[in-house]
Amino acid sequence: MDEPQTTQSPIGSTGPEEWALRRQLADCYQLFDFLGWTESIFNHISLRVPGPEHHFLMNPFGLNYAEVLPENLVKVDIRGDNVTPGPFRGNPAGFAIHGAIHEARADARCVIHTHTTAGMAVACKAAGLSHDNFYGAMLHGRVAYHAFEGITVRPDERPRLLSSLGAHEILILRNHGLLVIGADLPTAFLLYWTLQRACEVQAMANAMNGPDEELALAVRTQTGRDARSFDADGRLAQVVFDAALRRMRSARGQGPSPA
Repeated sequence: MDEPQTTQSPIGSTGPEEWALRRQLADCYQLFDFLGWTESIFNHISLRVPGPEHHFLMNPFGLNYAEVLPENLVKVDIRGDNVTPGPFRGNPAGFAIHGAIHEARADARCVIHTHTTAGMAVACKAAGLSHDNFYGAMLHGRVAYHAFEGITVRPDERPRLLSSLGAHEILILRNHGLLVIGADLPTAFLLYWTLQRACEVQAMANAMNGPDEELALAVRTQTGRDARSFDADGRLAQVVFDAALRRMRSARGQGPSPA
């Protein structure tokens, strides 16, 4: 396969709602690159587009996250196969996890899966995610686990993965990485940010000598409830996402987002 290019012909009939989602998802890929949450050309952030077909946007396979643009995002079906012609393709093997969750969970409009160092480190620990730090406590009762079965490409693993996830919003893939779902992209981003911070703090704490300061179960449970109710007007996820984009654009000297 030839090396993919970062330019593409206009996407033609894309409507304004899908174009807005393309811009938002491309921004998110750029933001993950800026924050260092990338694994070469691998992993995905997938986002459902409007319509009854259950089609999704994902990164073109072979591009770095910094090369992802609204116009070169690939639209795929549940299997990860392209539904519109173009010079890029998705990664059907890499979409196995995303496709299964999108198909089974109507609330999973955005799915984020990563292999960050801190996330993988926590995924390798038998105890899993600690709920005894500020961020981990916010996620108490919201995390599920899935046993390692190798590279996730086999169709027969899908039912077991979905059973592991259940009704949770976060799935830690044992010895593998992190996954979160959200009803929209900003919601998934904020949840992922919280999970990543929890993993980073836990990894740092585990590297230090001295006894751990444990939180009582009642405190962890209450903190988890408080975290869910903290966003009184339902705007927190969008505000956090927008602030992160401004920080990235300022650091890159890009100025405000184009209209």
